[in-house]
Amino acid sequence: MNNSKINKNIEKINLEWNIIQSEMKLQLGTDVYESWIKKINLIEEFSNYILLSVPTRFIRDWITSRYLDQILQTIKKYKKEIVRIEFKIEENKEKIEKKTDGLKKSNENQKVSFIKDAYFQYNRIDPNKRFENFLIGQSNQIAFEASKKVSNNFSYYNPLYIYGGVGLGKTHLLNSIGHKLNENKKVMFISAERFMYQFVKSIKSNEMVKFKEYFRNTDVLLIDDIQFMNGKEAMQEEFFHTFNALLDKGSQIIVSADRPPNKLSRIQERIKSRFSGGLVVDIQKPEYDLRRKIINHKINELITLYSDNLKISDEIQDFVSSKVTTNIRELIGAINRLVSFSRIYKKIPSLSETKIILKDLLNLNENNVTIDAIQTIVCKFFKISKNEMLSSRRSRYLVRPRQTAIYLTKILTTKSLPEIGREFSNRDHTTIIHSVRTIEKLKEKNPDMSDNISKLKNIILYKKDNEI
Repeated sequence: MNNSKINKNIEKINLEWNIIQSEMKLQLGTDVYESWIKKINLIEEFSNYILLSVPTRFIRDWITSRYLDQILQTIKKYKKEIVRIEFKIEENKEKIEKKTDGLKKSNENQKVSFIKDAYFQYNRIDPNKRFENFLIGQSNQIAFEASKKVSNNFSYYNPLYIYGGVGLGKTHLLNSIGHKLNENKKVMFISAERFMYQFVKSIKSNEMVKFKEYFRNTDVLLIDDIQFMNGKEAMQEEFFHTFNALLDKGSQIIVSADRPPNKLSRIQERIKSRFSGGLVVDIQKPEYDLRRKIINHKINELITLYSDNLKISDEIQDFVSSKVTTNIRELIGAINRLVSFSRIYKKIPSLSETKIILKDLLNLNENNVTIDAIQTIVCKFFKISKNEMLSSRRSRYLVRPRQTAIYLTKILTTKSLPEIGREFSNRDHTTIIHSVRTIEKLKEKNPDMSDNISKLKNIILYKKDNEI
């Protein structure tokens, strides 16, 4: 089967929203999925855009500012003609859900604490993530053993700080610890993002006393993705006092992050010092043997789930294991794509078909692009300093390079608009959108601008420094 025929067939398939949501859950994690992505429904699909529904304007604005780009990129993997997303507010549906939630009574004997509010009510611990199904290799052995030690010997390491890149298993370990300690301890498991959400909500509703009670009346506090607490001084102040109160009463604290404590940006020094005072362990990128083990485990799991003939060949498994090296989440996403292809076309993909299906994951140069590298290369190209680019000055000779760097960051990385804004001196996401649209228009009208963008892309992706 030739490449054009495969692509043509794939393009004709209507979007399956449950598949999109499953992939977003893998990309963004269970907490973000349960809080935001799960609330999205597909209303209608048009030739070049789709209409989605959400319960409230607040949820729409939050998703638009933080996750819209990643959702669109995921959709384009399955239907590349889709270039935009529109939202519809279904307020009546939300009112029904709120009434239903109001009738539900919480289980007083439940040991896992969680925050109740108008929109969300859920148990943060994922029952599918346990020590028993955590696959171990050299890259995660130390983190696994430390997590087991804390689970079997309460407060042995306090706090336990686990760090590593996206999709390497940090959240899985926190869930596993939560499951184990929940057998005889009171456990609170929450992400830093949700902690922030509850903090702000408690201030607005004048319920800070209740907020303090929730988080200080627990035996075990597990906080995921602590790096998202950056820059929020009032929240950090409250977290610091909660942290101390829990340590004083002998509670266990486990924290995960994407970097070590001393590399956390815009986090109070005293909080970083507290983190460093416990046991700090990292999870590295999975080595080949672990990637191969994960692929084999996932395929066996899917065979059990679907009871189909999903025998992905050893050649394909070896190829994916050697090429998809960034993280475990992308590895599982790759297998899900191959299995979806197999079920849709009633055939096992060949090696050439696999390369087409996973073409975006196999672009290793693109996956390794960093914002810092883009900024450095663009500054060198336009002969300005990085301090000038990141300054608040609006001189024309600085604005255009700044917009160019923002545009390249948007198209060459998977960073969200707020993340890009933070790396460009905390600019608002609307500024980022304006910069991207400005460069797109200039590319159409100005051949020199289009040529400069092409040159810069080549330099960034293929390290052709001699072109500057």
